[in-house]
Amino acid sequence: MSSDSHSAIEKLISRVDELESRASLRDLVTDYCQGFDNHNWDQFISIWHEDAVWEIGPPFGTFYGHDGIRQAVFDVLYPAWRETHHLTSNLRLEFDGPDRAHGVCNVDCMGATVDDIVQMISATYSDDFERREGVWKIAKRHVVIHYFNPIPAAVMSPPG
Repeated sequence: MSSDSHSAIEKLISRVDELESRASLRDLVTDYCQGFDNHNWDQFISIWHEDAVWEIGPPFGTFYGHDGIRQAVFDVLYPAWRETHHLTSNLRLEFDGPDRAHGVCNVDCMGATVDDIVQMISATYSDDFERREGVWKIAKRHVVIHYFNPIPAAVMSPPG
């Protein structure tokens, strides 16, 4: 095989790997939303590396590793929310080599607190993704909350 052919094959393999990686990273962002909103702990925790950092910011804080993330979910967030519905959009991914990537996306979350106050939250998620032992996960998520406001007189209830 000529060096040109070998180089073309390597470039093709690299391009396919990036496409597969992009799909995996999008799935992580989706699994965050679905796992949290559906209270599916296994789905939610599966997106994080064991030593991940979750910087939710004020008023919630920063949480370290799976134990810290568990604390955030079960001791801070779930006790405050009756339900949540996260919608992420505009995910932009940039690669820093074959095993590191950075992503930024917007999130809107409609939720109801345990005392039935409907809240609208808008934020930006900045993620550091790492592929370790062939598996992509979030190493760090930094959250910037743009607004966190009650919606007076709004009710979250099923139709009918």
